[in-house]
Amino acid sequence: MGSRSDAPSVRFHAAWYDEREIEAVRAALAGHTTGDGPFGRRVEGRLSSMLDSRKVLLTTSCTHALELALLALGIGPGQEVITPSFTFVSSANAALRVGAMPVFAEIDERTLGLDPQDVERRLTPRTAAILPVHYAGVAPDMEPILDLARRRGLRVVEDAAQGLAASWRGRPLGTLGDAGCFSFHETKNVSCGEGGAIAIADPELAKRAEIAREKGTNRAAFFRGEVDKYTWVAEGSSYVQSDVLAAILDAQLDKLAEIQARRSAVTARYRAGLQDWADGRGVRLPAVLPEREPNHHIFYLLYPDAARRDRTMAALRAEGVLATFHYVPLHSSPHGRSLGPQPELPVTDRVASTLLRLPLHPRLSDGDVDRVVEAVRRAEG
Repeated sequence: MGSRSDAPSVRFHAAWYDEREIEAVRAALAGHTTGDGPFGRRVEGRLSSMLDSRKVLLTTSCTHALELALLALGIGPGQEVITPSFTFVSSANAALRVGAMPVFAEIDERTLGLDPQDVERRLTPRTAAILPVHYAGVAPDMEPILDLARRRGLRVVEDAAQGLAASWRGRPLGTLGDAGCFSFHETKNVSCGEGGAIAIADPELAKRAEIAREKGTNRAAFFRGEVDKYTWVAEGSSYVQSDVLAAILDAQLDKLAEIQARRSAVTARYRAGLQDWADGRGVRLPAVLPEREPNHHIFYLLYPDAARRDRTMAALRAEGVLATFHYVPLHSSPHGRSLGPQPELPVTDRVASTLLRLPLHPRLSDGDVDRVVEAVRRAEG
């Protein structure tokens, strides 16, 4: 079969926006455009219903949601937060932004999330929190992580940036610890371009987060009529999301079932087209794990070695298929190394050097998926 380099590119990601989002933005622009408006309150209520009735606050990003969670929990200088090295920089930056130190732990090859045994090995008297990441919308082994946190009096903040609409033991991701943080970045299943949310169970913690989110003021309580004026009452920053972006989220939530159905269909088509090839070539597809309901956020291939991964990625790009890797491990990054001596994390290094992410979004046609499958199979002859 000849090259497909002259065909239109198969995009790696693409948010699904249409007239519904346009109409919602028009409605927002005609009224309240700053934060905590009617669209924001509606979206927070809808997310709360999805997240076991937790208090939900929209934020400008998941990065800010993570910072807000640690700030509300009182975590700061002299303390440590254990998080995987195989994650986006926000997981570690959140600890640094409140003055704490991120401590990088190993991942499990099945889940690509925190290895609970290695987490326990990283504990010190300074450990204040564990920050598990639900990579690809798949929870790590949460039972030992939560048990460890209970036994040691540690806080658990879930980086559920990729986890909306996924669950563990029937519980939505982001509702397992003290706080769960979500992303609505352009690449996520539900998107408003840039945005986030924090979900909190404890009312007192939610109150502290609400104040910190409103620049350290009790402005939200004032608008609810609970105080006669608002003022500066604590440390905080500006984490409130514009109602224009919330309007986009409202429209996205209207079609969440459609988005998820299409992502699920794309995932199933990848599995059907690649499983026999992968079994014969020593390539691993995402594991189907018990007790976990995925949200089909990422479909990846794990190659036996980095050279094969890199050759396939280059071959796909030459054919107009935009596949990519994930991530440069934080413990080996320039800033990670600047924080001090870093541990050896061989599983993290191996996964990062051999993982290839394939295009996955609701705008992929069956023909697009078949083209990706053919290109992957053809890449090694």
